[in-house]
Formats: sequence, C-alpha cells, structure tokens
Amino acid sequence: MPIRPSERAKYPKDWREIARQVCAAQGFKCAGSPKYPSCRAVHGMLHPATGSRVVLTVAHLDHDPRNSEWANLRAWCQRCHLTYDAKQHATNAARTRRAAKRNGELFVNDAQ
Repeated sequence: MPIRPSERAKYPKDWREIARQVCAAQGFKCAGSPKYPSCRAVHGMLHPATGSRVVLTVAHLDHDPRNSEWANLRAWCQRCHLTYDAKQHATNAARTRRAAKRNGELFVNDAQ
C-alpha cells in the first residue's frame, strides 16, 4: 500500500530495498493471502481475477511498519493486501468519521 507521509517515519530508511528484496524472493508474484492462498498474480501483468494491473506491495502481517523482520513481510497483490487489511481500514475510517463529527460539533458550538 502507498505509505502516507505521516507514516513514513515509522518505516526503516531502507524500506524500498527491503520491499524489493521481499518481492524478488517471491519471484515478483503474489504470495497468496489467508483469503486467497493460491493467488500468484504477477507484478505488472493483469490480475487473473480482477483484471487490474498488478502492483505488488509488501504487507506487514502484524500491521506494524517498524517490524520489518522477514517472517512478518509478504509481497501481495492489491486484492490480497486490501482484503487482509480490511478490518484495520474499517477501524481507521470509523476513527476518522468520529473525529470529523467531533470537529463539526465544535464548529457548531463556536458559532452559537
């Protein structure tokens, strides 16, 4: 997944090289995720299930970008990575909506 600028400091300085090594070790193919264990979509090619161009990204199984131990990393296609991270994305979205609602309420109170 793309690294948000606010998260960049959590990744090691050589993250691009680490990610490249993980992808290379997996033959630039998706390693398959818990939901799609047989996925082997090839980087740069059309995904056999989704039809989108495959861009391998490296996932942290524990969702902690500071933990770049080899056993914690997997090269996954978009479908596998997004599916694996779906619960975390939903939690983050809910947190963002709550914060926006609180901010909106602050502006309403300030106007009174």
